[in-house]
Amino acid sequence: MRIVLSGGGTGGHVYPALAIAEQCLKEHPKAEFLYIGTQSGLEKTIVAKSGLPIRFESIEITGFRRKLSMENLKTVMRFLAGVRRSKQLIKQFKPDVVIGTGGYVCGPVVYAAAKLNIPTMVHEQNVLPGLTNRFLSRYATCIAVSFKGSESKFPKAKRVVFTGNPRATTVAQADASKGRATLGLLPNAPLVIIVGGSRGAKAINNVMVDIVPLLPRLPNAHFVCITGEAQFEATLKRIQTESNGQLDHYHVVPYIHNMPEVLAAASLIVNRAGASFLAEITALGIPSILIPSPYVTNNHQEVNARWLEREKAAEVVLEKDLTADSLFDLIEKIVQDPIRSDYMSKQSKRMGNPKAAQLFVQEMKNLLRKL
Repeated sequence: MRIVLSGGGTGGHVYPALAIAEQCLKEHPKAEFLYIGTQSGLEKTIVAKSGLPIRFESIEITGFRRKLSMENLKTVMRFLAGVRRSKQLIKQFKPDVVIGTGGYVCGPVVYAAAKLNIPTMVHEQNVLPGLTNRFLSRYATCIAVSFKGSESKFPKAKRVVFTGNPRATTVAQADASKGRATLGLLPNAPLVIIVGGSRGAKAINNVMVDIVPLLPRLPNAHFVCITGEAQFEATLKRIQTESNGQLDHYHVVPYIHNMPEVLAAASLIVNRAGASFLAEITALGIPSILIPSPYVTNNHQEVNARWLEREKAAEVVLEKDLTADSLFDLIEKIVQDPIRSDYMSKQSKRMGNPKAAQLFVQEMKNLLRKL
């Protein structure tokens, strides 16, 4: 079995693709993969560090601006060039199927495959689909969605199925003891993770600094703050100044590559509301405080977050209302209330779909058999 994967821009688009590859290798150990991404996105680094036998090739592509501009004309030209380059790579690799997991990079790749009459699958992580996947739904052989009810968002698709997010399967199998060992934590200490997504978020990093004086209110809890590579140095310096260098229970890191294992050890997590991330926390049943990004298309992160909030699995704080005091009050109430924390955990796990990767790969195999 030969499979082309494409998706990028953020880890939320890359990790589901890798989860699909992991599941394929479990079922077909001789499967071969080609990943088509960009040189500038996170996908190149994440794929290289995954340890999976995946060859990586790149195309040059950018996303569309939301208003009319000459840059959009350049984007159209890059798209056409990306289609030509993708066709070359696909013809050389000769895949059985091409899979796109979101982000503008998968646009020319899946489109090229469709024009070459190669079976294609697109995975949509969000409740509200993105521009690229809406465009591809007219050409793809099959669309797989993460949220029940999202099927109706693709009225022009040939086939739409619910599978859940494949990333959930990877995370559900993670070893919490390895996550604690990575951070040097005691077995039973409450662990609160604060993270602003794979690239970090300035507003959340600012709160990481501002809550330092409040930490004595939870003396037994450990905090892991993940800033993103670009903002790490500046955020760490501010935190060190605020804490006078006393950071025994406050771990500040730019990125964590074994995130599933660290997540498995978490008692509570504070984060944006990207769909792949929600698949991870529901697979593990982690209570969460979600701060949806206000800078995404169609405000889809708030739509994602409200999905968990309605089921009492998460608390939602809008960025415009975010302060250190309000956030720490919520953290404190959840960490110190085992009944509330346990209920949130059960509700979160009830919404998870740890077999999502198996369902996606099964759909892929059914598709190939029919064709």
